[in-house]
Amino acid sequence: MSTHTVDHESQIIVPTVVESPEKRSQRLSIGVLLTLLGAILVALAFTVSKSGLIALSDAFAAVKLPTLDVPGTPTVLVTGLLVLGAGVGYLSGRLSPRMRTVAAIVAGVGLMVGFIVWAAASSDLPFTVTSQLNLTLEYATPLFFGVLAGVLSERAGVVNIAIEGQFLMAAFTASITYSLTQSFVAALFAAAFGGLLMAAILAVFTLRFLVDHVIIGVVINVLAAGLTGFIYQQMVTKNVETFGRVSPMLPFKIPGLEQIPFLGPILFSLRPLTYMAFVAIPLVWFLLYKTKWGLRVRSVGEHPHAADTVGIPVVRTKASAVLLGGIFAGIGGAYFTIGSVGAYQDNEPTAGNGFIALAAVIMGRWHPLLAAAMALFFGFARALAQSTKLMALPIPSDFIEMLPYLATIIAVAGLVGRVRAPAADGDHFVKSH
Repeated sequence: MSTHTVDHESQIIVPTVVESPEKRSQRLSIGVLLTLLGAILVALAFTVSKSGLIALSDAFAAVKLPTLDVPGTPTVLVTGLLVLGAGVGYLSGRLSPRMRTVAAIVAGVGLMVGFIVWAAASSDLPFTVTSQLNLTLEYATPLFFGVLAGVLSERAGVVNIAIEGQFLMAAFTASITYSLTQSFVAALFAAAFGGLLMAAILAVFTLRFLVDHVIIGVVINVLAAGLTGFIYQQMVTKNVETFGRVSPMLPFKIPGLEQIPFLGPILFSLRPLTYMAFVAIPLVWFLLYKTKWGLRVRSVGEHPHAADTVGIPVVRTKASAVLLGGIFAGIGGAYFTIGSVGAYQDNEPTAGNGFIALAAVIMGRWHPLLAAAMALFFGFARALAQSTKLMALPIPSDFIEMLPYLATIIAVAGLVGRVRAPAADGDHFVKSH
C-alpha cells in the first residue's frame, strides 16, 4: 500500500510506502526471533574454548578430503553478530524488501554455520558434512512424496490432512507384500495401492458425500492406525517368519559419478526411492503448470463454479488430483519399510511425517518446488539433530531431538507469514442446475 507526499520546494510528488498491519506483524516476529537467536549464538560463543573440526568426508570415503580446523569462539561470535544484526535490521523497518531477503539469507547461513561450529567445538568428535547431507536426503525422501500428495490435492481444492494415514497404510502394505513375494516392484505397487485406497476414501467422502475435509482426514488417519495395528497383531505377530521378512532397499551407486569427491557420496549413492523423488518433483510441477490437466486442477481449486460453466468436469478433475496424490503418498510411505527401515513395526513408523509434509506444503505456498525445498529444510533440521546428538553436546539430548519440530513450528507460525491457499480449498462443490 502506498500514499504520496509532496516535496514543497521542488513540487515533486514522492511516493511513501505504508506498511500493512500483517506485514508489520510478520516483520516484527522475524526481527524478534532473529535477535533472540543471534543473542543466544553470541552467548554460546563464550562457552567453547577450542576449535571445531569439520570433516568434509566420512571415515570410509574412497577419496579423503581435508578436515577443517575452525576457530570456535571467533566464528560463533561473528555468526551470532550477523544474525543479531539481521534481527535489528528487521526491527528497525528501514530495510528494503530486497535487503530483507539478503538479511534473511545471511541470518540463515550464519545460524547454521554458527551452531555447527559450536557443536564441533563442544565435542571431541568432528562434524561430518557428508553424513549430515546424506541424512538430510534420507529424512526428506518420504516428505518429498508427501508434499506432492498435499500439493496435488489442495491445488484441486481438497484439504488433505490424511497424508499420515496414507503413509501408514502404504508402509504396512509394502511390508506385507514384500514378505510374501520378496519383490520390491510388487511391494511398491502394493504401497501405491494402499495410498490410493486412502485417497479414494478422502475423495468419495469430500466430493460425493460433502463431508468436512478436516474431519474425514482425521478419520482416515485414525482408520489407518487402527486397521494396520489390528492386522499386525492378528497376523504378523503370530507368523513373523512369513509376514516379517523384509530386506530394505540398498543404496544404488551410479558408476563413475559416485567416485566424485564430496558430491559423489551425497548425490550419486542414494536409495532408489530418493532418485524417484528427484524425478517426481519436476514431473508434478510440469503436470500442474504445463499441461491442460494441470490448468484444470488449478482452476477447480480456485473457482470451481467458473470452471464448471466452461465445461470442466469439476468433481472428476478434483478426484483425479486426489487419487494421483494418493499414489505419490503411497510411494513415500513405502520408504518407512522397504525403502530404508525393514519390516513394519507396530509403533507407527511414520512418526508424524505426514503432518510435517502438510506443514511443508503450507510453507511452500502450495507450489511443488517450494514445498519440496521446505521438506528439504525439515530433513536438514532432523539430520542436524541426529548428527549432533551423537556428539554428546552439553545440552539435553531430548532438546536436540525437539529442534526440527520446533524449527518447523517457528517457520510456519512466524517466518512464513500469511499465505493464501487456493481460494476454494476445503469448500464443497455442488453443481448448479
